[in-house]
Amino acid sequence: MTKRTPAKWLISVLMYCAGLLCLALGVAFSANAGLGISPVNSLPYVIASCLGLEASVGTVVTAVFCFYILLQFFILKKEFSPVNVLQILFSTLFGYFVTFAKGLLGSWRIMDGYAGSLVMLAASIVIVAFGVFLYVSADMIPMPMEGLTMAIARKRKKPFASVKTPVDCAVVVVGLLLSFAVLRDPFRWIREGTVLSALVTGRLVTVFRKHLGERTEKLVHGE
Repeated sequence: MTKRTPAKWLISVLMYCAGLLCLALGVAFSANAGLGISPVNSLPYVIASCLGLEASVGTVVTAVFCFYILLQFFILKKEFSPVNVLQILFSTLFGYFVTFAKGLLGSWRIMDGYAGSLVMLAASIVIVAFGVFLYVSADMIPMPMEGLTMAIARKRKKPFASVKTPVDCAVVVVGLLLSFAVLRDPFRWIREGTVLSALVTGRLVTVFRKHLGERTEKLVHGE
């Protein structure tokens, strides 16, 4: 993070929160699509189902995200900044936004049938990608999943967007293996929509960076 004026910090915070809200809306869209939860939330949902804690999935999300923070520590070692522990705080905020988004959207769908599910899924992927782009561009504290991706990208000296897709896919594979091992309905939370999200979201983040990255950079850091 670079030095910013109070006004720039305010813009950064607002951009960050807007990104988290977009991400939460994307999760709500994917839930209503019924074609699988987005990759970032798929593993916590699977674990919650395996443990019979679906009513407390928010707690499971926090636990899984804390594990991601621990992985960041082992990857970065001395390069790990203690400020990254604040990811736990923003994970809690994200949980609130997910609850808000689900309450706002309810069971609404654009239209019925599989075609309607595909449209909802497409909207979810775009919204999630834009949300990731916003809060990463805010240059503040990353969410644990993105923090883990950024840690891997930093160690491998690769762009964030190029690492996000493999990381998302790895999380999906772990969730799917766990689903087959424990759940009677292994495709309850991980379906074609989850796979498509894992494959496409990172690429869309790249598109948003290409077309909007310079503008957000000026908003956050100035000329």
